[in-house]
Amino acid sequence: MKFSPCTSQCTSEGIHCEGCGRSHLEIQETQAITKLLVAHLVKYDYDDPEKFLENINNKAIKRSKKIKEENNG
Repeated sequence: MKFSPCTSQCTSEGIHCEGCGRSHLEIQETQAITKLLVAHLVKYDYDDPEKFLENINNKAIKRSKKIKEENNG
């Protein structure tokens, strides 16, 4: 499944947003993750938040690939 970002044409009817096509549950979970990341950035007041987020990005991709390989193996 490809990620579909918000298009600012949000709808709340049905199971999926008609703007981006994502389920409302996926949108809620993504908002929760974002809120946690922002709270972490604010708490530790990094001088280089881009580096922190790049590190999280790299780790998440690496770990998700490993899990997929283990599940397909």
